[in-house]
Amino acid sequence: MLDIAVAYNRFKFLGDEFLTWLWFVIEQDLAVLKNADPDLTSFEIGSRMVVEKKYKKTVERITIKAKDAGLAEARMALKNGAMVTELNLVYRSAQHKWQFSLKGESLNLSSLQTPKIAPPESPDEMEASVLEKIFLYDKILQFLEKLYKHFIKLRTSNRWNSREISLIKKWLNAER
Repeated sequence: MLDIAVAYNRFKFLGDEFLTWLWFVIEQDLAVLKNADPDLTSFEIGSRMVVEKKYKKTVERITIKAKDAGLAEARMALKNGAMVTELNLVYRSAQHKWQFSLKGESLNLSSLQTPKIAPPESPDEMEASVLEKIFLYDKILQFLEKLYKHFIKLRTSNRWNSREISLIKKWLNAER
């Protein structure tokens, strides 16, 4: 049996690969996103991205912070072997909007802002409000879980090396 610390260190690169692939999918393959949520209206990069290139003893980190930030520097870093390690994302489904950050190493979700709900007007409505808020949290978690499952199936298939990597490289090298 694989020790948990050994397994973590052995496979922690998958989260960074997932975020890098997710950026590619957001820009190039909306069908994947729509399969995860048929009610999806948009899924986009938010106001922050962290890209890292790891060397033997050092890490080069680029943090891009700004609304509608140009991502040319991040693309260049990816071309040179870096990976996305953190993304701020904006997810819209039906008339609702979520915003959150996702870290690659642990797939931790942070700074989650769910759609606003009406405050309960009476104690009898408290349970309904709590259940609605739980539903909103669960919706984003289910969406991300479906995307990650799709990524893992793709990543462990022959298609990853035979097709997907070349599509990602073509996307990175395309003129913007």
